[in-house]
Amino acid sequence: MDLFEATQGQGPAQDKRPLAERLRPQDFSQFVGQENLLSPNSFLNQALLGGQALPNLILWGPPGTGKTTFAQLLSTRIQARFLSVNAIDTGAKKLREIGQGSRQHRLQQGESTILFIDEIHRLNRGQQDVLLPFTEKGDFTLVGATTENPSYELNSALLSRCRVVVFERLTAEQLMQLAHRAYQEMGVEGRELLTPRAEKALCEMAQGDGRQLLNLLEQVWALKVQAAGAIGESPAFAPLDLEDLKSLSSSLTLYYDRQGDEHYNCVSAFIKSVRGSDPDAAVYYLARMLAGGEDPLFIARRLVILASEDVGNADPRALGVAVAGAQAVELVGLPEAAINLAQVTTYLASAPKSNRSYQAWTQAQELVARTGPRPVPLALRSAQTRLARDLGFGQGYQYAHEGPTGWVKQQFFPEGLEGTQLYEPSNRGFEKTIREYLAWMKGRGTTDSKKV
Repeated sequence: MDLFEATQGQGPAQDKRPLAERLRPQDFSQFVGQENLLSPNSFLNQALLGGQALPNLILWGPPGTGKTTFAQLLSTRIQARFLSVNAIDTGAKKLREIGQGSRQHRLQQGESTILFIDEIHRLNRGQQDVLLPFTEKGDFTLVGATTENPSYELNSALLSRCRVVVFERLTAEQLMQLAHRAYQEMGVEGRELLTPRAEKALCEMAQGDGRQLLNLLEQVWALKVQAAGAIGESPAFAPLDLEDLKSLSSSLTLYYDRQGDEHYNCVSAFIKSVRGSDPDAAVYYLARMLAGGEDPLFIARRLVILASEDVGNADPRALGVAVAGAQAVELVGLPEAAINLAQVTTYLASAPKSNRSYQAWTQAQELVARTGPRPVPLALRSAQTRLARDLGFGQGYQYAHEGPTGWVKQQFFPEGLEGTQLYEPSNRGFEKTIREYLAWMKGRGTTDSKKV
């Protein structure tokens, strides 16, 4: 026996509700996907079968993966009252009223309450704090759903009282299973509606979103009925092929939230691909971000930063290329600016890499923070006024251009920091030339220096 034993559900309702709503599972046996949550050894199964209280949960995952349905089925399984609200139109006052009402219901009726909050990440900090005393006293069990990383969007006090459950996108096999259920609901055979190639393409269009797939199937059916009516035939006259799906593709958009978790994931993958010298993966993530509506200037600015942070002096031209790309984006705009971004992306990804100048900067910051504003050596101080000269400012300064190599040995660091080395060029790209030049000019190869 386990939590997700099948119970006999009702047959598909023949009504005018959206297909996704008509196919909403009535028990866990009909739930598609998230097998790790539905296994006999899952923590939910073990907790409930062991008679333990259902923990507060944060269901985190992309749209159309079953978070709302999962919460509803949990309430049915533990025979709890189910209350559902959306964070967008729920304020602190309403949350407090729900908490107080749930407490009274528990005391008077002896029935627990599951409070499901969709898009819980949209609650502000104060609204999240309202939930704390009710979750602590068990007035309701909180089940929040979010497409955003809860580590970023939920305060630590609330997050510490919840268990995060990760929902994954549906696989192609799971989407196909869902499609076959949809065919039964619509009263058609799959081969009557779509060719195998078109069916596979439609599942790919859904991008792991079960609700999106069902909405697409409804659109396909409507398109088929419309086409059949135009020639006076039955809708079963011929299945739709790939060419027939092109009329639908214009209405589809990639799942990409510019303010959310997918934004951070794609930007992270993009930067790491450029840093990792993989121009193919880098331009792929560039295409994903632009297709999802990312601001091209945001991407251009990130590339300007990367040109110094990750390429640095291994290719000093990189910064100029990135800055020129950012200017081109402002001048041209989309869609053509994507060509400029692709050039900058592939150039930076293919360039030799060095983060030594960036490391020098971070070490300099740390050194200043640790040692404070030590006095500047007298020889380096400005001697523009007579008083400054009388105080010895500028005395002993040696003009570098008078040295045989354009360098004269003298102390530039404040007292106590003499010989500190912050920038150590790598042996890659142009930085190797810099390293060799500094060694020749200063004789650094035979001069002792100390690390920070």
